Amino acid sequence: MSRGGKLRVLVVDDSALVRKTMVEILTSDPDIEVMGAASDPYAAAGMMEQEVPDVVTLDIEMPRMDGLTFLRKIMSQHPLPVIICSTLAEKGGDAWLKALEYGAVDIMTKPKVGTRQFFEESRIRICDAVRAAAKANLKRLTLKPRGVGPALSADAVIAKATRPVLTETTDKVVAVGASTGGTEALRVFLEALPEDSPGVVVVQHMPEKFTAAFAKRLDSICRVTVKEAADGDSVLRGQALIAPGNRHMLLKRSGARYHVEVKDGPLVRRHRPSVDVLFRSTARYAGQNGVGVIMTGMGDDGASGLLEMKEAGAYTIAQDAETSVVWGMPGEAVKLGAAQKIMPLDRIAAEVVRACKA
Repeated sequence: MSRGGKLRVLVVDDSALVRKTMVEILTSDPDIEVMGAASDPYAAAGMMEQEVPDVVTLDIEMPRMDGLTFLRKIMSQHPLPVIICSTLAEKGGDAWLKALEYGAVDIMTKPKVGTRQFFEESRIRICDAVRAAAKANLKRLTLKPRGVGPALSADAVIAKATRPVLTETTDKVVAVGASTGGTEALRVFLEALPEDSPGVVVVQHMPEKFTAAFAKRLDSICRVTVKEAADGDSVLRGQALIAPGNRHMLLKRSGARYHVEVKDGPLVRRHRPSVDVLFRSTARYAGQNGVGVIMTGMGDDGASGLLEMKEAGAYTIAQDAETSVVWGMPGEAVKLGAAQKIMPLDRIAAEVVRACKA
């Protein structure tokens, strides 16, 4: 960090407009300082020889050397928190997943010139992502070779239930929330679930259009079916639904059947989708038939929602600090007394199965 205690960020992108926009966004935060902006990895390497940044934001498609190659060099020679910041396209999903495998802390879309609201939301996400990256436990990223704007509560999307849930079904439903480091944590968790697992609903903080590729990749390696959720999808045994990027997902119930509602809405706890929104809806419609799991992630999204689930009779679990990339969300849940169990990542799936059979 600089003498003033600010986080030093190096921006690497071949677009002059993107570099200018990123510098404007990052310097708007009083805790962040841009140490430089490079047009390609070679220029970035020269800057890093003079001064090591706290965080690097890195594009994928660049001349002379692509971002993935540069990422591998950084992580093999001098591991640093790296955030991939690239244009999203469905065909680019594999490249983004590969970036996470190589050790990128987070992924986010490039800020675009658009409405003031879009720019402000991009500013919130990017600055929060830089803070989270700076706190990342890089050792945890080798399991396998985001003070800007209001932090709205779940009230902005769904009102808190005023009456206890009337239990009309004995079907269990598992609600999971994660952020920084969560793509790997979810892989470990979902891979360990049996094919007859109770239905799972997941919010992972992730950009729009990326969640479909993420779900497809998980579906190819897990015994449970994994898919990006669509509005009205039923919550079924042996299936995990992942909230689409940039859309909130709520659990709903019609009689004895659970389904999901996918909808727009404001950022909640600085995120869309929001874990708090999912957890509150699960508390409301599943009650004591719910199991809540909060995993690695920066900030406090999901902490109060997990407490609401616990108060509604659900069984609640938080990932422990040792196996979390960032013990922010689960740590805040623990502070609130929302978690009945604090567990390492590799034991959570078995505990969920046990709880659902109890």
